[in-house]
Amino acid sequence: MHRPVLVGIVNITADSFSDGNRFLAPHAAVDHARRLRSAGADVIELGPAASHPGAQQVSAAEEIRRLTDVIEPLIDEGVPVSVDSYQPATQRFAAAHGAAYLNDIQGFDDPAQYEELAANACRLIVMHSVQRHGPATKVHTDPTAVCRGIEEFFADRLDALEAAGIAHDRLILDPGLGYFLGSSPEPSLRTLAGLERLKARFDVPVLISPSRKSFLRTLTGSGVAAIGPATLAAELYAARSGADFIRTHDVGALRDALTVFEALEAAKERGW
Repeated sequence: MHRPVLVGIVNITADSFSDGNRFLAPHAAVDHARRLRSAGADVIELGPAASHPGAQQVSAAEEIRRLTDVIEPLIDEGVPVSVDSYQPATQRFAAAHGAAYLNDIQGFDDPAQYEELAANACRLIVMHSVQRHGPATKVHTDPTAVCRGIEEFFADRLDALEAAGIAHDRLILDPGLGYFLGSSPEPSLRTLAGLERLKARFDVPVLISPSRKSFLRTLTGSGVAAIGPATLAAELYAARSGADFIRTHDVGALRDALTVFEALEAAKERGW
């Protein structure tokens, strides 16, 4: 099984659905990032604003304020950092302060920004959502239409980014999951089940982020506090299907599960 890059989530927010306000203070965010690194995170992703349905709107200035005292010590320690924001000013700040990745839930939808993006060195996580703009919303969607829309979106967006001079090898795809695909579990389940097709279609690394998502909570009836096992099952399925990056809240659990899975696969190859 291909071992994915593990991306540990640090929400520097007041209202994230799973851990809002826990890491809003800079020292708490930095300490949590260090714990995730110790648990096996290859990359730390800093999120200065929540994106679930009903999330508070946060200005770029406030995002930058939240990031400033967190990103600098991590970069100084040599930690690969991703910044999760769709606001150009925040992305500009992150790139200037050494972020290795920019993660945009709008999929870098502003062509006026492409020249600037082409000039920086960050890898770009291009995310799809049915909303196209802003945070997730609770909408009913047709699963077949969603899957078709994912392929159409990436075909158009990758062509536009590459035509603007952004190298193919800087791009990472995220098809979106949970409320970013619809209010029922089926679009997310079909998207995860079709991961190998998506990778073959675009020949670009894929990031998957099922961690604590709404479709798992709906499917199992579990709340956020008890959704760890369901999250781990979805993450292992994604890894087995070839996910190149997995973005997760619980890095240690996923690292250990991958280690055991790989050991069992190696034992199977050795035979009796």
